[in-house]
Amino acid sequence: MENAHVAEHQHAHDEQHTFDRKAIWKTFRILLYITVFELILAIGYYSVEFSNPHLVKHLLNGVFIVLTLAKAFFIIAEFMHLRHEIRNMILTISIPALLFIWFITAFLWDGNSYKNLRNTYDRHYIERSTEKAAPQPAHGEEHGEQKHGETQEPGKIH
Repeated sequence: MENAHVAEHQHAHDEQHTFDRKAIWKTFRILLYITVFELILAIGYYSVEFSNPHLVKHLLNGVFIVLTLAKAFFIIAEFMHLRHEIRNMILTISIPALLFIWFITAFLWDGNSYKNLRNTYDRHYIERSTEKAAPQPAHGEEHGEQKHGETQEPGKIH
């Protein structure tokens, strides 16, 4: 009977997931290095003058996106334990996530295209965008204030 209890305890201990501290610290260091590298790039962008700052900004945005995706990969692989799953499980999770990112990108691209086309072909857009604002009332004659000597009549629109 004692052997059955020891075997049951051993079986329960084997089924528990082991906590791999080395892998977690390795992932932490990789994430830390990537983040520090991103910070160095960002601080360097603001401290150095460039001949074409728009091009450099777009290139840095691309680098930041790639580094952020790398950090997301390490977080998902280690902390969601996806690295230890079978290939089909990894594809079941990653393909819908990539499609979701693609949908967001496509909708943003399409919305920007619609905005640009609307502004180009809308005949009233230029008229509305160059329209002058109504003159401001003089100081002291703001909306809702009464002039001296005037009384408000009930039910009358002022």
